[in-house]
Amino acid sequence: MKIIVVGCGRLGSGLASELSRDGNDVTVISSKPELFKKLDADFTGETLTGIEFDKELLEKAGIEKTDSLIGCTESDDINALVARIAKNKYRVPKAIARLYDQRKVDVYNALGIQVIATTKWSIARTKELLTFSRLDSVMTIGNTPVEILRLVIPSLLDNSRLIDAFPLNEIHVVALERENEAFIPSNGTILKQGDQLYVSAMPESLNRIRQIMEL
Repeated sequence: MKIIVVGCGRLGSGLASELSRDGNDVTVISSKPELFKKLDADFTGETLTGIEFDKELLEKAGIEKTDSLIGCTESDDINALVARIAKNKYRVPKAIARLYDQRKVDVYNALGIQVIATTKWSIARTKELLTFSRLDSVMTIGNTPVEILRLVIPSLLDNSRLIDAFPLNEIHVVALERENEAFIPSNGTILKQGDQLYVSAMPESLNRIRQIMEL
């Protein structure tokens, strides 16, 4: 995956190093080049120095073809701005902003930005969010073939009713997560690109789900 990490402090350098080690194409952006020393010695990605929200710098980092981006500088405002640019201008599938001031959570969510709180999120969990797949198996129920799947709604299903998008009797909706809020949707719920839909299904339903999502 192509991932941009904006900021190279403790979280940014740790994420970039682990993501690179896992074989991802990682670019780190920072206005403080001395922070690049925090990257592990085996980091194989690219580093760019400059204003974190500069359009030319972001495009040089490959934002137009990026799968995920995280803003994790020391500034909440910069993190939110970078994530919003990535999401709204360049349609980056997964844009996350690190949050220090939890009073801003509602504001960030209203802008459609997923946030992570520094006191609650580890590098491992953040890496999991960045390296998302549009169809993941979250868990298997006991020794049965029933699985809980996480589906990331693609653009082709944006503004579709749930029942119209997934007219399958063999799957059961567990929950829908949107902008850091989870709820149990109805058949008439309108899906939005980037929503995470959790369903229970049998293995034989996977191919049909993949066809619907064009995976």
